[in-house]
Amino acid sequence: MIDIDDSCDLLVIGGGSAGLATAIRAARHGAKVTVFEPRELGGTCVNRGCVPKKAMWLAAELAQAQKLSVAVGFDAKPGTLDWRGFIARREAYVERARQAYERRLQEHGIRRVPVLAHFIEARVLAAGDRRYTAPHVLVATGSRPRVPDLPGIEHCIDSDGFFALDECPPRVAVIGGGYIAVELAGVLHALGSAVALFSRRRLLASFDAELGDALAAAMVDAGITHHVHCAVRGVVRAGGALWLDCGDHARHGPYDRVIAATGRVPNVEGFGLDAAGVALDESGHIATDEFENTRASGVYALGDVNGKRALTPVAIAAGRALADRLFGGDANAHLDYANLPSVVFSHPPVGSVGLSEAQARQRHGDEAVRVHSAVFTPMLHALADGGPRSLMKMVCVGEDERVVGLHGIGIGMDEMLQGFAVAIRMGARREDFLRTVAIHPTSSEEFVLLP
Repeated sequence: MIDIDDSCDLLVIGGGSAGLATAIRAARHGAKVTVFEPRELGGTCVNRGCVPKKAMWLAAELAQAQKLSVAVGFDAKPGTLDWRGFIARREAYVERARQAYERRLQEHGIRRVPVLAHFIEARVLAAGDRRYTAPHVLVATGSRPRVPDLPGIEHCIDSDGFFALDECPPRVAVIGGGYIAVELAGVLHALGSAVALFSRRRLLASFDAELGDALAAAMVDAGITHHVHCAVRGVVRAGGALWLDCGDHARHGPYDRVIAATGRVPNVEGFGLDAAGVALDESGHIATDEFENTRASGVYALGDVNGKRALTPVAIAAGRALADRLFGGDANAHLDYANLPSVVFSHPPVGSVGLSEAQARQRHGDEAVRVHSAVFTPMLHALADGGPRSLMKMVCVGEDERVVGLHGIGIGMDEMLQGFAVAIRMGARREDFLRTVAIHPTSSEEFVLLP
């Protein structure tokens, strides 16, 4: 006889940002929740993404700060990172985050089943030798690194492999031009690797075009080799090193490590989605409407697996809104995906909120769009007689110049854009920016002084 558990109001497949945020908010509303997660709590973000990536970025920032301090007159010799010692610190931080999630689940009475669950039918899951049924089931299974179909791909590591490195490789090739590729390339270069970046098109293609161009220039100026419009055809191991065969008919190398950072794919296999009547969209993600409903009644999907915006804060916000709708009495609760701020932890960092210039022109027409921008040298770089320049750009629409996009690259961009995102969501006009008194001398003041 099969043991069936029908004691819960919500079953959650996946213990990452999306699943945990939904589970905890639902429990706060009084729902009984079970989370199925066979791996570490926290998902990609905590374990193999945002958190350890930001730790490495901070180490890289300190490495660059050492060089800047010498350039402005400090009598110091830049040193190298104790890689293994720092990794131990990083992993201890990550472990504390996992433990914090464990405590929060316990505090809210959320049951965790450390087994992979799959659908038997809509709203019925099997995990181990038990079946679970509930009125509501959430699929929050996240994504994983995309593995390019290339000869010799077995010689490469992906972003997960980057976090398993126990030393800084002397020579690295990074395949890709998206945010993961540029972040890893920047970190490794700052920490001492000789880095070559291979991209099939301009960097950060989903961002405003000027940001990608400015980042490419900054990376090349810093000493990173950028092979643009260069499709990698294969990876070869020869002479104790790795080499890349590329579409430019050249063999590039030698490298000690090759990192394939060509995007991510949703985890949709092995969960019995067909049995539940859950459909995929053309990109292979779970198809959902604006309320995160799948095509199966009572089954929802959010986070990386639904393909809307692969950002941790987006997954958290969408999950909380879903819980508010299902258990908090707010029938219209859902995440508005417009004007979502995002940051690329490159060197220098890139920030963006709202529409790019191209998107604004496509949506509103050329005549309605006005763009204001400025390029300048941050004070620290000016004092050091060199360094990447900052770019700030405002995209406005209509006679009243409502700000529909704000973009920038430069020191501090990762921190300064958050407050401006609030203003844009509230419908700020350019005049509101101009009437705001600047904080001087800062880089952020340029956003309220754009000509």
